[in-house]
Amino acid sequence: MTVITGETGTQRLIGYVLDVSDRDGAACILDLDDRHLNRQGILHGGLSATLLDSAMGATGSLTVDAGGRHPFTTLALTVNFLVPGHAGRVTARGRVAGGGRTTLFIDGDLRHEDGTLIATATGVFRKTKAVP
Repeated sequence: MTVITGETGTQRLIGYVLDVSDRDGAACILDLDDRHLNRQGILHGGLSATLLDSAMGATGSLTVDAGGRHPFTTLALTVNFLVPGHAGRVTARGRVAGGGRTTLFIDGDLRHEDGTLIATATGVFRKTKAVP
């Protein structure tokens, strides 16, 4: 498994791991604890969106960089919340649905370790120039 850990401030703050070992799509993995839950004891919706965005952006990166680090900018992201996320491990995965050389349409899903589909997402991502 090829993983990226602690690379960005957001990743360090939230604590997720980015698995970029599958060229067909990246996975963003987080072990939920009380820091990630809202006052109702369920996964905060903003964190769900962040996990999906990260997995989907890295999926775009994998189309041009096997290491999953080439920058892609999120142009649009729509998240549909289906059920509450509870404590345990959750994984967001991305998959390219279409697009061209610089702009990609990427779908995502967020699942609990028990297989429950928590949320889905669609997004538009643009390849940007790598920062030296």
